[in-house]
Amino acid sequence: MSSRKPTTYRIFFSSQGKAYELYARKVTQAELYGFVEVEGILFGERSRIVVDPGEESLRNEFGSVRRLLIPYHAVSRIDEVDKEGAGKVLPLQSAAAPPPPALPPSPRQT
Repeated sequence: MSSRKPTTYRIFFSSQGKAYELYARKVTQAELYGFVEVEGILFGERSRIVVDPGEESLRNEFGSVRRLLIPYHAVSRIDEVDKEGAGKVLPLQSAAAPPPPALPPSPRQT
């Protein structure tokens, strides 16, 4: 039997004036139109000696989240990676470009 390593994704997105880098086990198109669904958010191992404030901030914000829905226009990049790293939260520059236009409405089904 071969033990297959679980897939790990790195997701970059922005929200509420911050840029996020998260690691997760599952990324799919959400049933809710215009959103990416992220499940199984991974956090680095806790160390009693060194505490990464960015990782701790992510753990506080997303630690109890089972499923995260991110709007498509907020996602900059999704990578499949070999191993997880430390997640990050960074403030965005105040002179950021304007947000991209909203997605067109979903076609109505009759």
